[in-house]
Amino acid sequence: MESTVATITSTLAAVTASVPPKYLWMLILGFIIAFVLAFSVGANDVANSFGTAVGSGVVTLKQACILASIFETVGSALLGAKVSETIRNGLIDVELYNETQDLLMAGSVSAMFGSAVWQLVASFLKLPISGTHCIVGATIGFSLVANGQKGVKWSELIKIVMSWFVSPLLSGIMSGILFFLVRAFILRKADPVPNGLRALPIFYACTIGINLFSIMYTGAPWLKSPRRWLACTHFRRLQASVC
Repeated sequence: MESTVATITSTLAAVTASVPPKYLWMLILGFIIAFVLAFSVGANDVANSFGTAVGSGVVTLKQACILASIFETVGSALLGAKVSETIRNGLIDVELYNETQDLLMAGSVSAMFGSAVWQLVASFLKLPISGTHCIVGATIGFSLVANGQKGVKWSELIKIVMSWFVSPLLSGIMSGILFFLVRAFILRKADPVPNGLRALPIFYACTIGINLFSIMYTGAPWLKSPRRWLACTHFRRLQASVC
């Protein structure tokens, strides 16, 4: 525990030292708004994810909050790197801000603030929205104000917008196929409980397999160094055994 605290402290100290003193207030403000944004994401996006499970009585609201706190954090650490990279420099041309880094900092803080406010408002209005849509729109908005159309990577934006339409379509198709199979082989049987219990390991195996494949294929940046170290160690041992 002490080593973890020391690591976090040293990391924060390094980040703080790399920021000019006159912009330190913006860094601190960014941290605060990031926590507010995470709160708003939990109020809306997580509710979207666990709404069906809570509504069907599979888990209680308290259990859903505990599970979300654990697995949303683990998922973001293991699988969130690619999406974060796209938001960071895939939507806008960050090279335009080489001479005006303070403008990029202010724009990023503004994008987080705008996204957080809209998600909180939508949550109070009971509107299920996407946090991804919010932050993408907010980032594009600040870039248009700062550098006009030349600052936006339109080809990447088109791919993202297309995914907003393709994703629900594919999800609906997969959900329909899965429900058809469950209804045909489990629910319509005279005694569905045994068939349901036999199907559980299959569902668990598919879910865990897909997640493990995503983690190994995408890979979090902080997992690459251990994997590379293990590969190099194994290679050296092979060399030593051959020699």
